[in-house]
Amino acid sequence: MLIGDVARRSGVSARMLRHYDALGLVRPTGRTGAGYREYSDEDIRRIFHIESLRSLGLSLSDVGRVLDDPGFAPAELVDDLVRRTRERIAAETELLTRLRRVAAAEPGSWEEVLRIVALLRDLGSKSAGRRQHAALSSVEAAPAPVEALAEAVLSETDPNVAGALRWALAQSGDGALAPLAEGLGSPVAEVRGRAVQSVAEIPGAAATALLEDALADSDIAVRRRAALALGARGVADAVPTLIDMIVDAAHDVDAADALSALASRPASAERITAGLVDRLARGAVDVEPAARLRLTQALADIPGTAASRALADLSHDDDRAVALTAAYIIGIRDSVADRDTRLRPRQPKARTSSRPTEA
Repeated sequence: MLIGDVARRSGVSARMLRHYDALGLVRPTGRTGAGYREYSDEDIRRIFHIESLRSLGLSLSDVGRVLDDPGFAPAELVDDLVRRTRERIAAETELLTRLRRVAAAEPGSWEEVLRIVALLRDLGSKSAGRRQHAALSSVEAAPAPVEALAEAVLSETDPNVAGALRWALAQSGDGALAPLAEGLGSPVAEVRGRAVQSVAEIPGAAATALLEDALADSDIAVRRRAALALGARGVADAVPTLIDMIVDAAHDVDAADALSALASRPASAERITAGLVDRLARGAVDVEPAARLRLTQALADIPGTAASRALADLSHDDDRAVALTAAYIIGIRDSVADRDTRLRPRQPKARTSSRPTEA
């Protein structure tokens, strides 16, 4: 079969067949009566073998080694091909992600494109200073790719850089919630915790809903972060977790502050008092003396008669430290109440007229 016929039937161009011939990969072994070189059936089978191996990513030199060395072991070469293919896919995926982020920023000029590319490069820098500078300048220098900022904050371990990234991301408002929601679904607890911290800096009902979902997270650290954020937003569902934090001495001061903020609402104050009193019960086996003291201290900033009654009972507690603390808090509350009474404006007394009434 002549080269033109082989090209038509195999799909390999005549130019490529001549290249194979020049490299010695496959050379026509026959001759026609007119002296033209002719491909035999074996030559054509070798051409198909070459194309099959090339489809796996083998170079032409590797193809020649495979076909000419019957003892050549494929395992090592195939493993190397797998590694190189993965590297190539990773590089192409990174490029695709970068292009999508540039497109999402909707740049209006090539100068903006260049600024965005520079921002993306700096966000991925090994220098914490450059990453922080990129975060702080992202809002003003160019349209900030939200997904890039979210990915950066979810992987950032430096607290200063993370704070700058959270601030920059919060400028996008609800637009940042979609990538952060993906972070909340991460199998890595640390990533979910960073996502909660970032969502906490975004106001609004949508962000609050994500934080409420995080209260059910399997990781206790994630639940605690969500509870602190929800406490600051006035969400009473955070109360049980906040009380547990006081018992466990896990950011207990912050948890007590969150309970105090929640207690500004009468309904929440009663729920908080009930929860604290329940955990303070002397028969509770999971509350140690130090924890009971922290729970008593937490009652100090809870307004209402229920909290006052609980403190009065605790002032007679068998634990002297708890009793003295409760008595001290009662004294402070009474002093504050007396001061408020003294400072309250007095209502003017109604005057009675001394003028005689006319007949």
